[in-house]
Order: sequence, then C-alpha cells, then structure tokens
Amino acid sequence: MDINTVISHFKGNFIATPQQVQEKLSCIKAYIFDWDGVFNNGVKDENGTSSFSEVDAMGTNMLRFNHYLRHNDVPVVAIISGERNSAAWTLTKRECFHGAYSKIKLKTEALQHLCEKHGIKPEEVAFVFDDVLDFGAAEMCGLRIMIPRPCNPLLTEFAVQNGLVDYLTANVGGEGAVREAVELLTGLSGLYTETISNRMRYTDTYLAYITLRNQTVPSFYIYKDSQIIEE
Repeated sequence: MDINTVISHFKGNFIATPQQVQEKLSCIKAYIFDWDGVFNNGVKDENGTSSFSEVDAMGTNMLRFNHYLRHNDVPVVAIISGERNSAAWTLTKRECFHGAYSKIKLKTEALQHLCEKHGIKPEEVAFVFDDVLDFGAAEMCGLRIMIPRPCNPLLTEFAVQNGLVDYLTANVGGEGAVREAVELLTGLSGLYTETISNRMRYTDTYLAYITLRNQTVPSFYIYKDSQIIEE
C-alpha cells in the first residue's frame, strides 16, 4: 500500500509531512502511551478508574506485530500515567507490555528510566499523548502523535507551534484515537496488508511473534519519595 493511499484514509492533521512521519517511524524501537484522555475520555469512576477499548488494544497488538515483521523483534511498549489506574495495569498484564508507570508527575523522568532500562534513546521512542503534562516527554521523543480535544484548541496550537507533535488525530480519547494512531503507523510502515493477512490466518509468522510477545514479563513502577521504584 503506497503512502498516498494510506494518508487518503485519515482525517487527522499532519504537522510533519507523511514522508517525515514515515522516516521517523523507521527509527522507532519503543512505543509509549499516556492513559487518561488517550485510551479513554479522561472520566474516572468513584474508585479513580478509567477504562480502555478492545478496539484500541487490538490496534496496539497489530502495531507490535507490524514492528516485528519489519525488525524481527518485539518493540518495547509502556504506559506512562500521572495516576495509578487498575485498568491500565490490567491491559499491561494482558497484552504483555513491557511496563506501566504510575503517579508520574514528570514524564521526562519515566521516559529516561524506560530508555535506560531498555538501552534505547528518546529519539527512538514514539509517544501517543494528549495534555500538557505530556509535553516535556513529547519534546524529547522521536515521533509524537497528539490526541486533541475541541475544548482546548489553544493547547493544541501551543503543541503545534512549539514543535511537540507530528500528527493530530481526528478521533478523541475513548473514541478510537489510539486505534487511529497505530493504524496510521502500521499503514505508513508499508506492510499493512502483510500485517493483517498474517493475523487473519494466524500464520506461523504470527504464531512466532505472539509466542515471543507473551514471554515479556511486565514491570510496574510508581513514583514515590522522589524516585521511580518497582512495585
């Protein structure tokens, strides 16, 4: 699938050109996601929990499989959140993400911790985010996808004007924004058809990937006493 065909299906805004996003993607070794306002609309229940969608969860798996097809390796994936959310931990465990960070006030610290643990550089990280608490980390990452909201157009404009974002999703958090972000990256990889076809048929290639993916043992971190510690 060529790049023009891919981008014709997306209604978000490219801040970097599609070619630049594609080039950045080729250097990515890790994918990190904010939680509130990204996997959901940011609304919490009385226990402080906010949910996620199976549509978004499947998208993250397709992105990881796509990365495996391109690099023969399972990419690092983590959630970095300002709060501790049981649903985020559930998704991390089920999907065998590499880690989940909770109670993180300075997400640059969590980003640096993740990079040091896995031997990668911030410019080798793709970040999906939505709000001002994420901007410091977005400034450091190599590929940035922001999930905007109609209620804060000035914040979105700030991100654009300050070079913090490469693509703005058309969908909002909790309404398929994560799936849009990862679908775009999977499409720009040039291996979208191969990714979906292998998963559809549960081929030996997909089985090799999912077996390797499921060997990942997630780590859970929390910010406490001015440091990031493992729970």
